[in-house]
Amino acid sequence: MRAVLDANVYVSAILQPAGAPGLVVDKFLRDASFDVVLSPAIVDEVLRVFGYRKLRKALRGIDAQLWFEDIVLLSDVVADTPLSGICEDPDDDKYFAAALEGRASHVVTGDHRFLELGEHAGVAIVTPRAFLDLLGS
Repeated sequence: MRAVLDANVYVSAILQPAGAPGLVVDKFLRDASFDVVLSPAIVDEVLRVFGYRKLRKALRGIDAQLWFEDIVLLSDVVADTPLSGICEDPDDDKYFAAALEGRASHVVTGDHRFLELGEHAGVAIVTPRAFLDLLGS
């Protein structure tokens, strides 16, 4: 199975490793239960968010960028492909573009507006908890 993880999944995973997003990332890092698909635009967004002062303060000394670097190295990084008009928030279109380019079956997100789409072009949009269930967790 191949999946694109929304930036909010990475943020939630590092803040609460025992929560569903943390367990999804752990399944990727420890068990290689699925492949993560990333694009340069997604990497840039995650790194930008990890640079926010408020988040750095909440992490209390954890190097989020270094943690994410490991994920990037183990992921399938695909080219940014222009795609627009899919999501209510145009900034979310990059997740579908990466999913389509990387032949991912799922986009995993905690964003309720994004989840309302349900699916697009055969790519299912699911919560971290639902994705864990699909992985058999």
